[in-house]
Amino acid sequence: MRTKIFTAAIAALALASGAYAQTGNTTAADNAGAKKASTTSKNGSVASGDRKFMQKAASDGIAEVQLGTLARDKAASDEVKSFANRMVTDHSKANDQLKSIAASKGVELPADTDKSHKKKMDKLGKLTGPEFDRAYMKEMVSDHKKDVSAFRKEAKSGKDGDVKGFASQTLPTLEEHLAMAQKTNDVVQGSKRTGNRETGSTKK
Repeated sequence: MRTKIFTAAIAALALASGAYAQTGNTTAADNAGAKKASTTSKNGSVASGDRKFMQKAASDGIAEVQLGTLARDKAASDEVKSFANRMVTDHSKANDQLKSIAASKGVELPADTDKSHKKKMDKLGKLTGPEFDRAYMKEMVSDHKKDVSAFRKEAKSGKDGDVKGFASQTLPTLEEHLAMAQKTNDVVQGSKRTGNRETGSTKK
């Protein structure tokens, strides 16, 4: 009799253990699935406007570095060379920050700039001396006006906190770049006007 009772107890314990193991495995699977779903939701939750801003900012940032590198080699003016150095340093830093944010959110950024900036690069590459300086600085004023406008809009209306924070943090630097570009552009464009006046007075 005792043997039968002992055998029955062992069988009941085995069934209970099996049920517990099955429940534990199910719970672990559920938790893993929930974690995966949570990650997918996080990576796919970036609003369309924020995503487009990141991709455009990345493309433009790459262009600023490429154009700045070109200007460091080709510029005739020390002021333009100094400005170009600043562009390479600041935009490289901003590009790295943006890459980090994008990676954490599963957003793929362009590896190179767009066709429009490539055409500008080709055009500038054919210029030399003061002519290059004037064309480059004119381009920098135009580009940074657009950049400041885009970053100001994202800083005000962005949906994603990290992306919005990046725009807010970077905006003052871009505003400083714009002021520098306008000042340097006035210098190089002014030298052209001065040269024309001098030439005109000589002819008289």
